[in-house]
Amino acid sequence: MTSFPLRRKLAVLPFVLLLLGGAAACGGENSKTSCGVNSCTVTFDRGVDASASVLGVKAELVKVQGEMVTLKIGGQTVTVPVGDGQQSDGFDVSVQSVTKDHVVVKISHSG
Repeated sequence: MTSFPLRRKLAVLPFVLLLLGGAAACGGENSKTSCGVNSCTVTFDRGVDASASVLGVKAELVKVQGEMVTLKIGGQTVTVPVGDGQQSDGFDVSVQSVTKDHVVVKISHSG
């Protein structure tokens, strides 16, 4: 009977490591991230160089002009209107909000 609980623990281990690895993969400079398995929400600080490493790519806030936010996702530049979304190199990018201090963006794998 002791082998069954051990097998169960070994079966669950990859899933636990995946979740921990996904959380550890989020981070950045002048930004805050909240990541799940397939998507991350990034809050960029405005007025400074702000970037985050999420889902295996670097995301950077390039500029905000009115209701348009320009980001660089994995080296590709994309401009997204507030409240809308665009695709960029295999990622769905949507701008959730813009204030005088922050820009909140959701980045997720396409598909």
